[in-house]
Amino acid sequence: MTADEPTFPPGCAYVRGRYVPMKEATLSVLDWGFLRSDATYDVAHCIDGLFFRLDAHLDRFYRSAEKLRLAIPVDKARCAEIMRECVRRGGVQEAGYVECLITRGVSPTFSRDPRDAVPTFMVFAIPLGFILPRERWEEGLSIHISRIHRIPPESVDPTAKNYHWHDLVQGLYEAYDAGAENVVLTDPAGAVCEGPGFNVFLVKDGRIATPDRGVLEGVSRDTAIRLARDLQIPVEARAIPTDEFRAADEAFITSTAGGIMPIGRIDGRPVGPETRGGAPGPITRRLRDLYWEKHADPAWTTPV
Repeated sequence: MTADEPTFPPGCAYVRGRYVPMKEATLSVLDWGFLRSDATYDVAHCIDGLFFRLDAHLDRFYRSAEKLRLAIPVDKARCAEIMRECVRRGGVQEAGYVECLITRGVSPTFSRDPRDAVPTFMVFAIPLGFILPRERWEEGLSIHISRIHRIPPESVDPTAKNYHWHDLVQGLYEAYDAGAENVVLTDPAGAVCEGPGFNVFLVKDGRIATPDRGVLEGVSRDTAIRLARDLQIPVEARAIPTDEFRAADEAFITSTAGGIMPIGRIDGRPVGPETRGGAPGPITRRLRDLYWEKHADPAWTTPV
């Protein structure tokens, strides 16, 4: 390998009907997924040889494709088997990030009519990385609330998982400039929405709230809501003004890339009582612990 040759993580991809190393998982420059971000995808993770809530991820993937008029060329059972095989061949059974995606594809004549394009279906599995590493779970994320507004749901349906991340990426740069490590975007009314690849929650006076509009209905978000109800903790989806979010007793994010992870600081200030110093609060801890317990529960998992 030459000095200027790009490197790729270990893993395996399924592309054009073949299993290949990640460095061979290529997409045509004429593909609408590349040229126009015309695609949908979903991501599951596997831990210790078990997928977590695989059925929920597959259901959302096929539901998203239907909303975008994309025809996935395999059924759910076949897609699941391809995901398993990518994990096996990629050697990431211990902790794997497994993505299935479909793009609008390529038109044989480079037509501007999306109906002429032939969709591209791909799956890949690489090592799982957490948004907040485990060694920082007692510290929590440092979040910046951005002035940048999330793409409104009237323009792009956020419940169909997509690659429209320009607003999120610009928000990240704004967060870096402010000395934070991650970002939450807002809507024009001043309510918080979501961050790059994660949903947000707050806890106030023993009650949990999460934004209900302009957000992806994340599988991890749904898991947190279910677990809170199992613990008989009141939870609701509603608009959350930025001032309310900053004044939370506790705050956390949810994502396939790490599960339930605490927010330690918002706009430079520790979350919750000063005596806690931004460390995760009791409800966040209970939910996080139960979330990982479910990874050994056959009702929530599927063997690789």
